[in-house]
Amino acid sequence: MVNERRPVLNSSLFLNAGDEFQGTLFYTYYGGEKIAETINQLGFDGMTLGNHEFDAGDDVLGEFLENLTFPIKSANIQSNHPVLNRTIQPYHIYEEFELAVIGVMTQDTPGISSPGDGTVFTDVVEAVQNTVNLIRETTNVTRIAALTHIGYEEDQALAQNTNGLYLIMGGHSHTPLGDFEDAEGPYPTIAENLDGEEVFIVTAYRWGEYLGYIDVTYDSEGRILEYHGGPIHITNETEQNATLQAQIDEWREPFEAFAAEEIGMSNVVLDQETCQEQECLLGDFMADAMLAYRLNESDSADFAIINAGGIRATIDEGSITRGEVLTLFPFGNSLVEISMSGDDLWNVLEGICTGVSQFNGEEVTSFFQISRIIEVEWNPENSNGTRLVSVTIGNASLDREETYNIVTLDFLAGGGDNFFPTPFEDAITLETQDEILTRYIQSQSPVDIELDRRITIVDAPGGGNGTTSSDATSTDNEADSNITTGDASTSTGGSSDRYLGTKLAFYLPLAAFAVMLVQL
Repeated sequence: MVNERRPVLNSSLFLNAGDEFQGTLFYTYYGGEKIAETINQLGFDGMTLGNHEFDAGDDVLGEFLENLTFPIKSANIQSNHPVLNRTIQPYHIYEEFELAVIGVMTQDTPGISSPGDGTVFTDVVEAVQNTVNLIRETTNVTRIAALTHIGYEEDQALAQNTNGLYLIMGGHSHTPLGDFEDAEGPYPTIAENLDGEEVFIVTAYRWGEYLGYIDVTYDSEGRILEYHGGPIHITNETEQNATLQAQIDEWREPFEAFAAEEIGMSNVVLDQETCQEQECLLGDFMADAMLAYRLNESDSADFAIINAGGIRATIDEGSITRGEVLTLFPFGNSLVEISMSGDDLWNVLEGICTGVSQFNGEEVTSFFQISRIIEVEWNPENSNGTRLVSVTIGNASLDREETYNIVTLDFLAGGGDNFFPTPFEDAITLETQDEILTRYIQSQSPVDIELDRRITIVDAPGGGNGTTSSDATSTDNEADSNITTGDASTSTGGSSDRYLGTKLAFYLPLAAFAVMLVQL
């Protein structure tokens, strides 16, 4: 699609809005190696980072970035990691087009991924405005765009709280824009900046289903005068690049054999779809696997807890393969054992049920799942801070003076999803989540379990097995965009004799990443 359209445009940029890591067995098996090779071949002119790029830490990301052949930009990342500090720049100026593109990513990354302690994510609006000011003060460039991985709502807030920025190409939230059914807004969405000027915002849903396109014309002050375009649907009928497809088919062979290995059977569907709302079979099963593993190694553990947002797929009834396990838990998390007081544990669970941490007042970004031995009752009708009703551990009420040993994930122990009060420096690191689940499936096959009311709503209409409040929802979202620039046809104001006819077209296909092609 891009190869067809790009030659028609006199000048263009092809940009990537992040989240290249995770989401497929290609990444699980190969890591970033084949991704870097592929996106280099695709001919990108630049990229911003998504939160998933940090899932395996700074060193792994650094190796990936060193293999890329185009600029990486993110204005709100400050890192003391030598490779990240060298390869990530706040913006890039495309001199031939007199265009600056600022990168920015979600400042929630430490809570939903695993960056190193020396990598800091600053306020998005402040970072972008400071960069706009820097570009205007130190260069003659007036055409400034932002390539973001912050989400559609945050893109609108960015537009409304800055000036000097007139085009935002976004990712992270998988938001469908356009005039089709289920679209969540117009394409482009137009917001007003601090000076009352129009800012154009585009995204293109997810998983490469659409290639986003917008064609804009700038005036001499960098404002957009004209535009046209919309998301282009990618289907099975869309012509493939034969060379690239042959390469992917070759890479697929070794991991498909590995992924197809049967490790067990299930007599029931282990459903993932309800895990963010209530107790679910797959959450029970995974938490039990974690507890059983630790109790086989040591008798220290009291129970296990995981974040529902980390459970990424369903296990269907029938054969279970290694590939399914890797798809379920693609992040490479390790188990850890941590210790905390009963009082802190109560506040942890209250924060999850309420959706707001009782320690720092910030959002808790996932529901939870727990192992046998622990039972939680809560009431979503109660006010924030009082929704937790009771906690029973080993047939006894939680003792706020007692110390409990908890099996969880390194991601959570490090502050992920804002579950726990502070990172646990003394956590005992164990094996990886996927290996532990694989062995547990083998030992329990055929799996035949049912819900046993570990998480229960009490004194609320309807009752049932705990339903999360509207505050406690997952924010692990990757959206993506491909963008190009070309001829403009829909007037938004201004007269053609006031500007050089500079046109931009943006293509945004959504997968685990977002791409933008800009025509100038």
